[in-house]
Amino acid sequence: MRLDAKALRYMSNDDFRVLTAIEVGSRNHNIVPAPVIAQLSHLRGGGANKHISDLVKRKLIATEQNAKYKGYKLVYAGYDYLALRTLSKRGTVTSVGNQIGVGKESDIFVVAGEDESEVVLKLHRLGRQSFRNVKQKRDYFRQDQSPSWMYMSRLSAQKEYAFMKVLHEHGFPVPTPVDQNRHCVVMEFVEAFPLRQISDVGDPGTLYSTLMDLIVRLAKYGLIHGDFNEFNILLKDDGTPVLIDFPQMVSTSHLNAEYYFNRDVDCIRTFFKRRFNYESMLYPKFGLDSNKEFDLDVQVAASGFTKKDQSQLEKYMEELGESGRDECSSDHGVDSNDDNDDDDDDDLDSGDQDSSGNEDFDDDDEDYIIETDKLGNTIRRKRVDTDVQKEDNI
Repeated sequence: MRLDAKALRYMSNDDFRVLTAIEVGSRNHNIVPAPVIAQLSHLRGGGANKHISDLVKRKLIATEQNAKYKGYKLVYAGYDYLALRTLSKRGTVTSVGNQIGVGKESDIFVVAGEDESEVVLKLHRLGRQSFRNVKQKRDYFRQDQSPSWMYMSRLSAQKEYAFMKVLHEHGFPVPTPVDQNRHCVVMEFVEAFPLRQISDVGDPGTLYSTLMDLIVRLAKYGLIHGDFNEFNILLKDDGTPVLIDFPQMVSTSHLNAEYYFNRDVDCIRTFFKRRFNYESMLYPKFGLDSNKEFDLDVQVAASGFTKKDQSQLEKYMEELGESGRDECSSDHGVDSNDDNDDDDDDDLDSGDQDSSGNEDFDDDDEDYIIETDKLGNTIRRKRVDTDVQKEDNI
């Protein structure tokens, strides 16, 4: 979604009073009547109507008609302006630059922060594309109201900021959190590339071990990422990974903690097998490698993101899981770099395991070579022409 902040400088205080009035009125009305807007904005004598008309022309609000009356609804563009104005007053965001990322759940922009330094603005936009599969009413909303995607987007942003802050304070490789308001999160701009864009790494075994250690370390601190895959891992030039995107993070005390932990592990194993032809017999297991030593999940709850907020967002995310988000990277589409992969490499082998849970590779398979890297990881990779030539020379 495009973010055009040019009109922000031309909007008056009364424009924002009306916009805020519609936001407040949306708590009790799906469609906010004009008299309610006038009352909440404290603009009398038809003054509110003029500003309402201007906001409609700027596409910051939308006109709606139900069976009883005509009213207005706040749209994401208007919600963007409310958040940007607050961030601007705080000095967190002084100008908006180019869009550098887009997803089914968010839009990401480079913006100027204090001292004109580059920071990242992430706008959560729950309710579009894949989220339209979710039914219009759920038990985490009041029975007399339809769901507010903006409310869920705000919860998602609050959760991401809370987890990012506590992880950064404890030395985890995450962007430095800067600020948060409504559905917007401002964070450090990291010079790195998404792992999904990396076609080759010098030592896949080292990177694999680093990522698995990160999953285990999170678990020891009482947390599970919940969406640990190539789309949410950035790789710096020196090979250091940076973890992003935390709205699905859960506690190791969660009812389905083992499932989420194993899914994170499987996502990394699947990607390394498909992209780098790297497969290891060593991988963490929830019962053995996730003993809790710290309580970061408790610290997040104490930071202001309440258990009620967490419960509402988790129910929402679980509903999305039923719509196809359970599999690794299923909500991100097909990576173009993997189009030529063989069908056999598309999925993680689930069978052929010995009693210890490790893969039992067939050493007689002429299409593969079994090797051990310097870290002790077992690699099964396809033969190439150079391997055949080496055997011929022998």
